[in-house]
Amino acid sequence: MAERLLPEVAPGELLAAAGIAGLPAGGDFTHHGRRLRARQVSLSAARCCWYVEDVTESVTRADALLAERARSAFLAVVGEKLGNPLHPDRAAAAVVRLAVPTLAEVAVLVRAPRSGRARWWRATRADDDAPAVDSGVLPAVEPPAAIAAGLDGGEPHTLDWLVEQAVSAGWLPGLTEACARVVPLPGRDAPAGVLLVARRATRWYDEADTELVRAFAARAGAALTTALLYRDQAEVADTLQASLVPVEPAEAAGVQWGTAYRPAQAGLRIGGDFYGSHRLADGGSVFFLRDVAGKGVEAAVFTGQLRQCLQALHRVESQPGRLLKLLNDALLETTRAQGQGRFATMVLGVTEARGGRRGDEQFGTERLVHALTGCHRMPAPALAERVEQVTCDWLAHGDHDDIAVLALRAAGPGERTPRHLHAVPVPTGSADTGETRP
Repeated sequence: MAERLLPEVAPGELLAAAGIAGLPAGGDFTHHGRRLRARQVSLSAARCCWYVEDVTESVTRADALLAERARSAFLAVVGEKLGNPLHPDRAAAAVVRLAVPTLAEVAVLVRAPRSGRARWWRATRADDDAPAVDSGVLPAVEPPAAIAAGLDGGEPHTLDWLVEQAVSAGWLPGLTEACARVVPLPGRDAPAGVLLVARRATRWYDEADTELVRAFAARAGAALTTALLYRDQAEVADTLQASLVPVEPAEAAGVQWGTAYRPAQAGLRIGGDFYGSHRLADGGSVFFLRDVAGKGVEAAVFTGQLRQCLQALHRVESQPGRLLKLLNDALLETTRAQGQGRFATMVLGVTEARGGRRGDEQFGTERLVHALTGCHRMPAPALAERVEQVTCDWLAHGDHDDIAVLALRAAGPGERTPRHLHAVPVPTGSADTGETRP
């Protein structure tokens, strides 16, 4: 066994003459591609004996186990840190920051183009522990071939070719001799982006390294896809909210109006209440206030349908009773076709707001009349805000339905009609010469 492990050692010659580095010091050392472990045992007469053991396989298994544990720990941290960002830009920056230095000295993420523009983020290893992150936009030309291949779902592997393209793009500062890998970031229907990792040529990406990069890319792709989906949904919600926010009633001669509005759900700017007015052919105006059953986005969508239907019908029918009949018929036809039991009420007074000491007592007509006493000279916007404030005090910040107030009063000669007050609002009332009807 000794002859096989250490063929240079010859009987009768000094051990130093064999030129075996490491054996005199003991411990582990590498010899002819094998990992050997030397142990010295003292004998009598100042002699010693060396035991040499081939530990290549056991050390390899131990190193593999440690490496696997390190990879698992790294991916666990990645999964935890990528679970929070819900903004695509923050998610992309987090991905490249986490890739350095475990996977690369430079990491670049290129997101799938949107509106013809492809943004990139880059993290570069710095002297301290925190990598430096910057970003930019690819020129309005064809992206580097490796990036284009990655966005198509491929995984380019010609290393010199990848490095040349990364250097040409200006992404590898300080890395003159480097090795690189490009992997796609999985998305819903197509890759959400491409990750390029690069480090010095002294640390090549072996198969285990490449598998780790792919596992990292899978988690990064999931995080980026979630953030992109959240952004798309937020944009849809913003567009929906912008189209359904209550509009100001049209100005009418001799009438002063004021409004106040607060949705039931604080995170939304829309709800199931809406108000407005339409001018009539004879010069008059029809003011309306409605409460759609339900809350949130579902009620808001139904509100939009109802409002658009009213907008169309008032052009063919101005008599309020007949207009309401046509609107009701159209509403029934729509809800039956969709298999829904949706409904809306024309007016719901603030008198039904539940609050007080125990939170279940109705506001009532008496309190409303008392709140409006002495308000007959108050401008309509201030009157709407007054009703809103009194009702919210009664609710004591508890849960409530959508709150909308539309106040109307006769305007004196030459009296200017005020603009809409974007007040923190309340349920409905209509006022005329100081009298409010729920």
